[in-house]
Amino acid sequence: MRGGLCAQTDPEAFFPDAGGSVRAAKAVCAVCPVQLECRRYALERGERFGVWCGLSEFERRALRRSSVDRRVA
Repeated sequence: MRGGLCAQTDPEAFFPDAGGSVRAAKAVCAVCPVQLECRRYALERGERFGVWCGLSEFERRALRRSSVDRRVA
């Protein structure tokens, strides 16, 4: 993403090995000026791997599920 702090950071931090820590990536995302745009991008495209917008793949999946649940209810 243009303007994203992740572009200036080691990409390995955003795609840790299984069971690896996402803490470093989340710290970068927490102060990123394009976090909301990144979240929209990741959710619209269904990004399945890595940390996007400060959310792990599991957190994004849960967010998508809760959105679907609200639309169904």
